[in-house]
Amino acid sequence: MTVEKNVKIIPLGGMGEIGKNMYLVEYEGEIVIVDSGVKFPDEELRGVDYIIPDYTYLVKNAHKVKGLFITHGHEDHIGGVPFLLKKLNVPVFAGRLAMGFIRSKLDEHNLLRDAELHEITEESTINLESLKVTFFRTTHSIPDSFGVVIHSPIGNIVHTGDFKFDLTPTGPEQDLSRVAKVGQEGVLCLLSDSTNSEVPGFSVSEKKIGQNILDLVRKQSGRIIVALFASNVFRLQQVIKASVACGRKVAYTGRSMERAISIGLELGYIEAPSGTFIDPDEISSYKNSELTILCTGSQGEPFAALSRIAEGKHRHIHIEEGDTIIFSSSPIPGNVLSVNRIINKLMKAGADVIDNKLYDIHTSGHGGQEELKLMLKLLNPKFLVPIHGEYRMQKMHQTLAMECFIPEEDIFILDNGHVLNVSSDKAYPAGKVPARSVYVDGNGIGDVGTSLLGERKQLADSGIISILIFKNGEAIIRKPQIISRGFVYLRESNDFIVEIEALAAAVIREDKIVGDIEKHLNSVISDFIYKRLKRSPIVVVKVIDVKKEK
Repeated sequence: MTVEKNVKIIPLGGMGEIGKNMYLVEYEGEIVIVDSGVKFPDEELRGVDYIIPDYTYLVKNAHKVKGLFITHGHEDHIGGVPFLLKKLNVPVFAGRLAMGFIRSKLDEHNLLRDAELHEITEESTINLESLKVTFFRTTHSIPDSFGVVIHSPIGNIVHTGDFKFDLTPTGPEQDLSRVAKVGQEGVLCLLSDSTNSEVPGFSVSEKKIGQNILDLVRKQSGRIIVALFASNVFRLQQVIKASVACGRKVAYTGRSMERAISIGLELGYIEAPSGTFIDPDEISSYKNSELTILCTGSQGEPFAALSRIAEGKHRHIHIEEGDTIIFSSSPIPGNVLSVNRIINKLMKAGADVIDNKLYDIHTSGHGGQEELKLMLKLLNPKFLVPIHGEYRMQKMHQTLAMECFIPEEDIFILDNGHVLNVSSDKAYPAGKVPARSVYVDGNGIGDVGTSLLGERKQLADSGIISILIFKNGEAIIRKPQIISRGFVYLRESNDFIVEIEALAAAVIREDKIVGDIEKHLNSVISDFIYKRLKRSPIVVVKVIDVKKEK
């Protein structure tokens, strides 16, 4: 009896969320990885720098992994590359700009020397053993964005990457005939971007945004400070071009902004006449009407350049009356409050703030509903997996696909870690692989767990109280020492502190305590504090036996 062969599609990130995109396509003894991104933490994940996928399955099957293929250079698609390569040194295939960003990241992590890096174009073909990988150019908010076609003996698996259909782009045009040709060759399963599945119609063209930015820059008589994603290279070029047309010098600040402009200039994606750019410490040498400043922090990040400017803590840039702050971006879900806080501080300092609600100065790099339908019609897949989006976005993508006559039973909304088996004529769920979120905290990868995050939340919400008790054998030699941080102010809570001291001393004198006395004390004092104040600080008790210490 012949066993029917199938392709496994395994998302490790990007399902039910925006960020940490990573998708596996497995056939026989070969695994192809598409993207290796990060997700940025919300306020609940205190102290966490990044969230990355769980690489357990990949490490276990390292002998099968043939390569990492990058769709484009945004952080939610390449930010995890250094962390992956620390676990698994696989060949990386990426477009020119994405590769520039990746090289910079790997250099920071001291991984560049040993990395196997390959630049690709839409004409590239990567031949593996049973699989072949080709590409088609897409239009997005960053140059060198590609869809990925994985050719298997039982059919083609297509990953769209992030895309929109911009008929008047600022960069190279998307070759629609090439996309149609991929569809004509046959698409067994399509993994397609769901980010803007809830947005009706078509997205606004980047060229229109460029004209609006130019009109806006012309109207300003003071300094212009533009906050945007550093990786949105097309938008950077638009702002620089408008500034040059209006006789303005351009300064830029923020680590990722400095890197993006440096790489963009080096690779030719950013162009400007000689003398356009100035250092931030040269700003005071020019009139306000002659200055445009590009900075990071459009999402309200607390340590980004714009936040430091708003707080009055930037070394070179301070808000002045007549400054205009332009947010050429939209807040990512979860960042709205942070962005609003920054806007309030900037306005209090005397700046005018213009965002996309007031002026059409931002467009998404993701296609709206009609663009998703167009991609479905061009590729005409047998099976569809909506990816890159929260659950409601995936569900709406499913609805759009059904409008395009793809049967509901052929559309699979997966969770991270779910395995989809796809054969030439059917697809079905086939178990799970590990796919937890892994937290990166400084140099630590995966050593921050739920319990530690819970402690951080408790510490932030209720503070900490430490009780040091000194005894000599069975005798307490002095009253307990109480230290409080973020719980109660000791000088104003003397009576309460005296009660805790007396309670601790009484517990120590008990003869009936069996086991860990510090644990018992912790429990008693925690209960006492909650009954009195209805608060639950972290309680740390340390009993120091002076006799034993000697």
